[in-house]
Amino acid sequence: MANARLRAVFMRGGTSKAVMFRKEDLPAKPADWDPIFLQVMGSPDPNGRQLDGMGGGISSLSKICIIGPPSRPDADVDYTFAQIGVRDTFVDYGANCGNMSSAVGPFALDEGLVTGPANGEATVRIHNTNTSKIIVARFPVEQGALAATGEMEIDGVGGKAAPIRLEFLEPGGARTGKLLPTGCAVDEFDIEGLGIVKASCVDAANPCVFVEASAVGQSGDELPDALDHDAVFLQRMEAIRCAASVKMGIAPDLEQAKRMTGIPKVAMVSGPRAGRTLSGRELRAADADIWVRMISVGQPHRATPITGAICLSVATRIPGSIPAQLSNATGPIRIAHPSGVTLVDAGVSLSAAGAAKADYGAVYRSARRLFEGNVVYRTPE
Repeated sequence: MANARLRAVFMRGGTSKAVMFRKEDLPAKPADWDPIFLQVMGSPDPNGRQLDGMGGGISSLSKICIIGPPSRPDADVDYTFAQIGVRDTFVDYGANCGNMSSAVGPFALDEGLVTGPANGEATVRIHNTNTSKIIVARFPVEQGALAATGEMEIDGVGGKAAPIRLEFLEPGGARTGKLLPTGCAVDEFDIEGLGIVKASCVDAANPCVFVEASAVGQSGDELPDALDHDAVFLQRMEAIRCAASVKMGIAPDLEQAKRMTGIPKVAMVSGPRAGRTLSGRELRAADADIWVRMISVGQPHRATPITGAICLSVATRIPGSIPAQLSNATGPIRIAHPSGVTLVDAGVSLSAAGAAKADYGAVYRSARRLFEGNVVYRTPE
């Protein structure tokens, strides 16, 4: 084995972190990327810590972003996201990461892939190749780069930073081609140990399955560590996810659905309530419009993924869906998650026949360039 080096940047985007690559620096064939990405992250690691790589032992810290020239005329850059498994060799390109989407515009500007004002507001049109959707990023620029300071605070991230507005345009059907892949706002699944469980299968920004917390024996305000140690709960949520995956047309059968651990994401939701965050902060029922506990790659999230938040916000606008039944939002939607509250917005229009169409989903995030240089990985001699 020999060491090889690749130019790379390490960035925080929202409540995630990822290694950022320029596409031109990677092998020409995407099929050759996976072994590199696994080594860069330190996967697979049976200890679940990724100490031999850049990963942080949880799904939100085991990510790769690839940015290159646009492949369509309505975009400024192409952005491909890869979710890297922690304990296994799982590399998934089937979905986008909304949090890391916030880092793409500033990265493209820093790298000279796009041009922007010396001072003012930059606008970068991002083509996410995972979902074939356009994301418009708007952010303040000082001296030709993302402003170093600002007043944006994100629950789960210490300090303040410059705000980055992400507009997910027409996010419906990101993976399946349909906002409601099953054709219904609510479906029923026969789950072992639970019986018939109602769930809403929605595909906006990323496909997600929403089930009411009480239907899976929870209150909805449980923190991630408690859920992570509840094997029965995780097994039931995985069974719901797999059954929904098949019904949504994402996987052809349950066995394939079990292997496709990245999508759809599965979440339990509940109406406004009081509870605590990971920091110990007390949330009142009046502080949020809906509560969510989302699971990705078998792990309870410490904060809601942005694409999951966009999907949930769209779902609350779909008449009859479980999130719509539970939420009391009339304006922008406040989503309570383990790290705090995320403010999102969404627009859904109805056709004359009553079919729902997702017009947009929007959210504010922040990002920061943490270091730049070369990442080292091993290659066969």
